[in-house]
Amino acid sequence: MRWDELDARLDRMPGTISASVGRLGAAPAWTRLPDATHYAASTMKLAVLAALYRAAEAGTLDLDAPVTVHNEFDSARPGAPRFSCARHYDNDDAVWARVGATAPLRWLAQRMIVRSSNLATNIVIGHVGLPAVAEVWALAGARHSVTGRGIEDFAARDAGITNLVTTADLAALLGALADGADRPGPLASPAGRAAMLDVLVAQEHREDLAAGLPPSTRIAHKNGWVRGVRHGAGVVFPDDAPPYTVVVCTTTGLTDGGSTGEDPEDDACKLIAAISRRVWDARHDLAPGG
Repeated sequence: MRWDELDARLDRMPGTISASVGRLGAAPAWTRLPDATHYAASTMKLAVLAALYRAAEAGTLDLDAPVTVHNEFDSARPGAPRFSCARHYDNDDAVWARVGATAPLRWLAQRMIVRSSNLATNIVIGHVGLPAVAEVWALAGARHSVTGRGIEDFAARDAGITNLVTTADLAALLGALADGADRPGPLASPAGRAAMLDVLVAQEHREDLAAGLPPSTRIAHKNGWVRGVRHGAGVVFPDDAPPYTVVVCTTTGLTDGGSTGEDPEDDACKLIAAISRRVWDARHDLAPGG
């Protein structure tokens, strides 16, 4: 793999395109603007998932206890009114069908990942708290990423409270979840980390990183999108090579599939899929700094 050739191609594209690629437990094989911050979109749900499982292991909540499914949340901006999610901006009617009823946190966490439900995400944040999400980033060794508010908290957004990620931080978080699965880690027990990876493997939005891999390749991943922003962050588990992380964040203004993100032909998805394919082809040669 000639990473400089890939960099040269990306240099000709608009906006900011960042990447971090490397084997688990090793220094990166390739990075591109790894500390550039991007609006997080739904990749922040990785840290929310970890915060939930950490709370369960600490005994402060029960993943299988029913909680109320509601659509009114406290703003991260002090003194701001409570806010709600818009159904048309979500990706999961199954969660909305339960508004006014109950659902287990474990189920809500799964819908937060596999269908990227914003409503489920805000409910989970309400139970774990934003400080617990910040602790996850810190424990993973993240340096620049922050989850300052829930999704669609526009009062907080207008006050400058935002959600940011970098590819280096997302790779660190994924590495903390996936590396050394048979020994305790800073985020959770081996069983807890395995459970979180299973949720990520069940991801149903597969139009970016997963689209660049051979069919049936195991990948634990989360993507995120808003107009002009598309990210993919995952751990790939080849049958014939060590597992590796691949994280690509794009803030480009490229055509996005809209709020649902389900258009597999959109340009940003194609770009991330192409990078994923190039990394897959180099999977045997992902030596640090290679």
